Amino acid sequence: MSELHNREVDPVTGHDTTGHDWNGIKELNTPFPKLVIWALVLTFAYSVIAWVLLPAWPLGRDYTRGLWALDQDEEAVTGYRALETGRQGWLARFTESDLEELRADAGLMAAAYPAAQRLFGDNCAACHGTAGQGGPGFPVLADATWLWSGEPAEIALTIRHGINAEDPETRYAEMPSFDWMETGDLEALAQFVAGLRDGTADAGSPAATLFSENCASCHGEGGEGGLGVGAPSLTDQAVIYGQDAATVLETLRHGRQGVMPAWTARLSPAEINLLALYVAGLDTAGDEAGQ
Repeated sequence: MSELHNREVDPVTGHDTTGHDWNGIKELNTPFPKLVIWALVLTFAYSVIAWVLLPAWPLGRDYTRGLWALDQDEEAVTGYRALETGRQGWLARFTESDLEELRADAGLMAAAYPAAQRLFGDNCAACHGTAGQGGPGFPVLADATWLWSGEPAEIALTIRHGINAEDPETRYAEMPSFDWMETGDLEALAQFVAGLRDGTADAGSPAATLFSENCASCHGEGGEGGLGVGAPSLTDQAVIYGQDAATVLETLRHGRQGVMPAWTARLSPAEINLLALYVAGLDTAGDEAGQ
């Protein structure tokens, strides 16, 4: 009876207090929410059911399979095999060597485009960008400027064997070092090459003679490239490393040798041809997107 008389009830909520007081703030003795209790009960019940039905407990290198014996690895493999089976019909066409004929088949290319886009994203985008826009040290693929050719067969050859790669049939593209030149000549040549891009290079200067004697055999007399030896044009906007005078000077002093890996061990011949056709169309896709 005395306990009832000693109860202190909060006049606002009607709950008992615990008797604790912090600077006039009293703690209520409220009951545990029933919603939380039911949530805990349901969670525990679900966990017990999941332990019984689904893979759950690790057993060293193995695990309990559960009554349903689900295996996501097997499901993934099964799904992949189904996908492979479904695309074999049209993908087999890309084993043909006439890539221009394949490119002319609009229906086939439309069906293959999503797969080609995934191939590019999985194998090329990390270096060349998701849209082939390139970056420092990696050439742009979404334009009409190429070291060898933008024809699908030539692109397929590069994908197949790489550039400066370990493949025995790899292509080679190497810029040698010109550190044997006098510093003044190197600086003048760097300024001349930088001017080729914006049209400010003086064709009658001593630097033009240096260019003709040391660079033209690979890059062309006017620096236009396109000689099929892996030397880029120096007169357009598709610059791999940069074409300001300081960057050109660094290139002249130390040389350049990028590497494009060979993909024969990773991609099938049909996938390489499909990817080559996709890359060959990136400049067209970019033009259409900008219109």
